[in-house]
Amino acid sequence: MRELAAHSSIHKRVTRLALDVTNAEQIQRAVSEVDALDILINNAGIAMYDDLSKPDVIEQHLAVNLFGPLNVTRAFLPLLKRSKGAIVNNLSTSALAPMPIIPGYSISKAAALSMTQSLRALLAGQGVSVHASLTGPVDTDMTRSVDFPKASPESVAMGIFDGVEKGEEEIFPDSMSQSIAEGWRNGVAKALERQQAVFVPENMPKAA
Repeated sequence: MRELAAHSSIHKRVTRLALDVTNAEQIQRAVSEVDALDILINNAGIAMYDDLSKPDVIEQHLAVNLFGPLNVTRAFLPLLKRSKGAIVNNLSTSALAPMPIIPGYSISKAAALSMTQSLRALLAGQGVSVHASLTGPVDTDMTRSVDFPKASPESVAMGIFDGVEKGEEEIFPDSMSQSIAEGWRNGVAKALERQQAVFVPENMPKAA
């Protein structure tokens, strides 16, 4: 979102909060800095090469890429309920099919997609929409050393905002991810999500 904040007309409405999403104290401090919130974008993430031989590497991915967005979302949820706002979890096409050179990352993003879908169902009756950005390769520090076509961060950021405005549950903000968008939206996995989303008991405690 750096380029978006620097170059677009939206930047005056965007508050960038730098924090360690694995640190509860920093999350609460960030919440105290925000008076009103329309859209929460969970953008923090890590990706490390691994071969699933080191459990601590998998745990590190899960701590940042799964529990980080979940805990940040829970902390900001009262503000989002008040505004009837939106949550965007910045995921990856690796959530749909693993990248073997970064399996820990892929596992964490697949788990984060399931978490996103669960929050979507749980919060639907409370006026908060939940979106997953399923991005392809983006030209960031994380992919700097890899030589393949990458979308610019600015174009991806604008694609995410466009997707939220259109009400897309899964947002495919770049050319690579857009090539699989129709297959996902019309596929059996999405159909099954819609079928199972009705199983939210009326007496279930509200997500908070």
